[in-house]
Amino acid sequence: MDRPAPTASTTPAAGRVSAANPGRSRRLAAVLGAGGTLVAISQMCIVPLLPDLPRLTGASAADVSWLVTVTLLVGAVVTPLFGRAGDIFGKRRMLLVALGMLTAGSALCASTSSIWLLVLGRGLQGACLAIVPLSISILRDELPPERVGSAVAMMSATVGTGAALGVPFAALIVQVADWHVLFWVTGVLALTDLVLAWLIVRDSPVRAPARFDLPGAVGLAAGLLCLLLALSKGADWGFVSPRFLGLLLAAAVILAGWARWQLRATDPLVDLRVARRPAVLAPNIAALFVGFSFYANSLSTAQLVQVPRQTGYGLGLSVFASGLCLLPGGVAMVALSPAAARITATRGPRATLLLGTSALAGGYVLRMAFSDTLTMIVVGAAVVAAGTALAYSAMPMLTMRAVPRTQTAAANGLNVLLRTVGQAMCSAVVAAVLGHLTVSTSTGASPTMAAFRIVFATAAVVAVLAVVASLLVPTRAAATDTGRADASTRADGSALVDLVDGSGAVDVAGLPAPRGAGRSADGDATVVVRRRPPARPVGGALRTAVGGGPATAGNVHPGGVPLGDAGHLRTG
Repeated sequence: MDRPAPTASTTPAAGRVSAANPGRSRRLAAVLGAGGTLVAISQMCIVPLLPDLPRLTGASAADVSWLVTVTLLVGAVVTPLFGRAGDIFGKRRMLLVALGMLTAGSALCASTSSIWLLVLGRGLQGACLAIVPLSISILRDELPPERVGSAVAMMSATVGTGAALGVPFAALIVQVADWHVLFWVTGVLALTDLVLAWLIVRDSPVRAPARFDLPGAVGLAAGLLCLLLALSKGADWGFVSPRFLGLLLAAAVILAGWARWQLRATDPLVDLRVARRPAVLAPNIAALFVGFSFYANSLSTAQLVQVPRQTGYGLGLSVFASGLCLLPGGVAMVALSPAAARITATRGPRATLLLGTSALAGGYVLRMAFSDTLTMIVVGAAVVAAGTALAYSAMPMLTMRAVPRTQTAAANGLNVLLRTVGQAMCSAVVAAVLGHLTVSTSTGASPTMAAFRIVFATAAVVAVLAVVASLLVPTRAAATDTGRADASTRADGSALVDLVDGSGAVDVAGLPAPRGAGRSADGDATVVVRRRPPARPVGGALRTAVGGGPATAGNVHPGGVPLGDAGHLRTG
């Protein structure tokens, strides 16, 4: 069944906050930003508890490790699903569901000491990862265009800030109170943000009328579970164990079948036709590499400064003090968010991404050379965090520039998913390196300095790959001065049409004939594609001829006259 045509309610201008109402803009950004900070805090707050939880819960260390693993698995699976559901059913609705699950999970963890109830609670908390792409999409729908860049940069910075605050925040609470209080505090904060979001966030009219792809959701969930379970448990099971290799094989088979289904589905969960375009694919590949490099910074710094002094290079700091070492990086991320927005506004998001990934690589070179004093460890970690802030602020802007408004949440969800996969890969690599290159101390085995340098070198190489991916992002100059309508033939003989505005941003992608409608980014031009038999293909694509002036239903050529590659659809 073909998708129904978007109605006038899908126009981007319909839900925007008026430029004359900056107060509401700030309130909206503050509520959504608080949600982003809570996402990172909820992910990191368990870290100080991990050494003591076997004693506190009576569970084995292997069982306790599921408190980290389940959050990663649920977050990775839920994020793209909630993103697509937000595009179809409403982003505000799915945002409230995610915040509700975070609140419920926190309350469950706060009220029990049973390891498996804690695992269930942490799984509910993992759903909050979807808050970030949903919030970015709401900001795009609601704010005036001139404020979107700074708001998205701020939203991206909150993730790093929450990650930097999570460990010292949790360690301080655990030192002065019962460990359950940690989850009560996060639950109260989540409930407060839920109420504020219900009061302040409006239901965006930007929707993608479609059926939810349930088979695609099941396939993606199964494939991701196999992949991420293998990556998160690989160091414990062994990277040549039957379980590890079997899960990787199952993930490859399931995801290959899922991709085939997505290419054939009328309303796919992830539009792979859009996702494989260079303007979307390159930022997503960069997200995978940046997620790996950034997570290596958090994992290695906390462990490096806690190594006992008797090793000759360790500083012997407490968990709380090691968490404080990450705070300058969090402050740097917040401080750089306005600068990132200005760079994006003047030079474009591609330049911001290039600068960020280059800073990431440079930060790890600094960490390899100077990690023998606390000052240089903190400086190196802050440089890496600064590069991450620039990269994270640019990737949503690149994604939004290349996808239609009706796919914003799903596309940003995919970008966040790939960051999460990168983090899972990083966790497996860091655990393997630091767990095998050790030296004996009075408190047990500790990683050697060579092990940390290997981690830094690996992260630097991955950051260089992120730079390469950034260079593959199409430049803004490559866009034409006029939009163009590109159509590709579907299996049923109809066509898929994309409306691309003058800046190169795809405003409507993959709308199927017989009928589809969309509005250009400036809201002034509409194109309607009518039912027609496939026209003669030109260069593997169909081109629809449109006369000069604004593209309206009245001047779309009903016969689908094929043009050459130079044919353009004028958007006024």
